[in-house]
Amino acid sequence: MTQTPIHDAVRDHYAERARKADPCCGADSASACCDTKNVLYPDELLAAVPDDVASFSLGCGDPITLAALQPGQTVLDLGSGGGLDCFLAGKKVGPAGHVIGVDMTPEMLEKARANAARMGVTNVEFRHGYLEALPVDDNSVDVTISNCVINLSPDKPKVFREVFRVLKPGGRLAVSDIVTDGPLPDVIKQSLSLWAGCVAGAVDAQDYVAMMEAAGFTDIVITPTFFDKETVDEAVKEVGDKIDLRSVSQDELYKTVFSARISARKPE
Repeated sequence: MTQTPIHDAVRDHYAERARKADPCCGADSASACCDTKNVLYPDELLAAVPDDVASFSLGCGDPITLAALQPGQTVLDLGSGGGLDCFLAGKKVGPAGHVIGVDMTPEMLEKARANAARMGVTNVEFRHGYLEALPVDDNSVDVTISNCVINLSPDKPKVFREVFRVLKPGGRLAVSDIVTDGPLPDVIKQSLSLWAGCVAGAVDAQDYVAMMEAAGFTDIVITPTFFDKETVDEAVKEVGDKIDLRSVSQDELYKTVFSARISARKPE
């Protein structure tokens, strides 16, 4: 597939995160996931992995609990990062199950593979690839999960078509993502830095549903989890003086951008 400037900006952003190995969104972040511990997941889930793996989370929710994984299932994680959700999924599906993490950032893949080797994990693998062209066979996955990554894609309809392709009939999609309630200002949507910050690429929840329906998904449910003031603050802080945000009301952004649990099914 053809890479875009958005892909390049996102890859560079997360490569830097992997190199710095900053937990969550950075040492100075006010994000809920950057507390003394990762508060996005139940404690009993995180107890299954080392503290440094548990704290390296760039997500906006808990797709593992939403997915309700079962032993023996094959799971695909879109944008697997340092591997946290893959390792948690691996615990759920057990030795008879299999987890595939796909990420386009070599530095994240290196970090995830090193974590897997250190932990002795054998039912999880990490593949280099793009969400718009998944390196996964047709009809081979029981559940696809993702944590705050689909919003980063410049071609979300293609992502949903790819997910539909790789899911088995009856397979499920269970993700946490950033969506909006209404349109974002153009100055936000045109900022590559805010794309990487999980803000500019977020789309209206109704449009998100329409794209999933067009790909063939049914039983679509979007449940808001919280209005993500921390994500907006962090993204705007990182942009700094790169773009002029004086015309944008941050209060309006707080009302517009939010995290959500999103689930759907591929028909039998």
